[in-house]
Amino acid sequence: MLNCRRRLFGRFASLALIGLLALPVAALGQEQIGHAQQAIAHDGMVVAQEGTAARIGVDILQRGGNAVDAAVAVGFALAVSYPRAGNLGGGGFMVIHLADGRNTAIDYRETAPQAITDKSFLDANGNADPQKSRNSALAIGVPGTVAGLALAEEKYGSGRFTLADLIAPAVALARDGIVLTGQTLAPAPFDPSRLRRWPSSAKIFFKPDGSAFAPGDRLIQADLANSLDVIAKGGPQAFYQGPIAQRIAAAVQAAGGIMTADDLKIYRAIERTPVHGTYRGYDIVSMPPPSSGGIELIEMLNILEGYDLAHDDQAQELFLMIEAMKRAYADRALYLGDPDEVQNPVTRLTSKDYAAKWRATIDPVRATPASAIHAGGIIEPEGRNTTHFSVVDRFGNAVANTYTLNFIYGLGMVADGTGILLNNELDDFAAKPDSPNAFGLTGYKANAPGPGKRPLSSMTPTIVLKDGKPFIVTGSPGGSRITTAVLQVIVNVIDRGMDIADAVSAPRVHDQWVPDQVFAEPGLPENVLTALRARGDKIVPQRPFTSANSIMITPGAFVGAADPREGGALAVGY
Repeated sequence: MLNCRRRLFGRFASLALIGLLALPVAALGQEQIGHAQQAIAHDGMVVAQEGTAARIGVDILQRGGNAVDAAVAVGFALAVSYPRAGNLGGGGFMVIHLADGRNTAIDYRETAPQAITDKSFLDANGNADPQKSRNSALAIGVPGTVAGLALAEEKYGSGRFTLADLIAPAVALARDGIVLTGQTLAPAPFDPSRLRRWPSSAKIFFKPDGSAFAPGDRLIQADLANSLDVIAKGGPQAFYQGPIAQRIAAAVQAAGGIMTADDLKIYRAIERTPVHGTYRGYDIVSMPPPSSGGIELIEMLNILEGYDLAHDDQAQELFLMIEAMKRAYADRALYLGDPDEVQNPVTRLTSKDYAAKWRATIDPVRATPASAIHAGGIIEPEGRNTTHFSVVDRFGNAVANTYTLNFIYGLGMVADGTGILLNNELDDFAAKPDSPNAFGLTGYKANAPGPGKRPLSSMTPTIVLKDGKPFIVTGSPGGSRITTAVLQVIVNVIDRGMDIADAVSAPRVHDQWVPDQVFAEPGLPENVLTALRARGDKIVPQRPFTSANSIMITPGAFVGAADPREGGALAVGY
């Protein structure tokens, strides 16, 4: 019964970008959510969106590696086995809990080239030009993945493996080829012309006659194998200097972009202090800016902590959650940006007192319209692609890692001769105040584009601690829907007492302040929808999307849950 009560889903995607994903559920044949694949183990666990990479991670754990070793191996492997999101040419965030009690975060978010300005993504009339920020080489940020994975291994690996050891399985996968499944390459509604437009991509991801690969075909990525081998032998500097960097810069410039070899040379991954909050006695450890996700997550949990969600009926629980979402996303739009460029009010936004101020503005029986919500706790009268994996080891370490190319396959462009797909991550800047990005998120000066800046992200790799020990390791892809997916996994477990498989499988709702709509997945009972509409919420049905691959640590066992939404995810342990 509890599982049935929690079947709700949340996500939002720009109509222009996602196309079919944003169609009402009725137009999608009432697509339903399956139940998470669950695995139970005692010594180590990896949950990732692609099974081969997950098994590579578990093999590292079995050979005496720690969670960081395994995460690094998984990160490089997914660049081969899950090219739509796994990457060398993108960036992301890693949150680490160490067995000695320390928590840390690795920021390997992409940066803007030095020639980017606050007018780079505007048209001749000074308006935001989505073609520039989403579909042109101007959108390519300086990749951070190689630097980030290498930094994590250098500082927190077990010492039993070299970086080359951890890259070796990815080299073999790329050289020998991977057997394709329906989810590996181009799931609906992806438009294959996004890859076909670049000859360097078409020669890899299509057959010699131009036809599409089919499930069961083998994809060999020889150039990518060579690039991985160069990185394995030369370390991260072999990516950011030398032939690989020169080829990336040349490819970007030939396509009309402005990235230079010097932009790659000066890139650095950064170790940051995670944001920390508490929720009903649990510690929440999540990613700080340039991720907005950790701050938003803690802000929403702080607001919800003032309610008895465990005993509220489903409609009231969802209603309160939606109201908390609106307020946190309003604050995101105004306040948050690259912490090396702007002052993020982290302490204020994650404080219990600030949450109480917001909570006081919530009418328990009537939805607050988006137009009445203003950042800072003020209410006035109304006037695909990313992937997440989670890892735990027998020593007490845990890793939550989310990384991305932004869109499925990013820009769709491979830097010729490298096999490396490049991102279109700079669309995550606010090209102009109040102009939405591809996921409908608006922003202001704090997230304006600029030289060397890191665009604000929604990625929310998170570790929940109980009595100082890992309890839940989670995160999700999904653009603007990421943070609300993580929120609902946590609430499902802590407030509703769900096991991790049910918590991950339960459909979700999503509200991001603007547009003033609640996106809901199939499976929400009609009486709950009716009750939400009666309170003033505008419900828009959506198909499943975000994939919150998670692990729960229970007494004596690790329980992994592979989210069923995108297909292909695997929880595997030993």
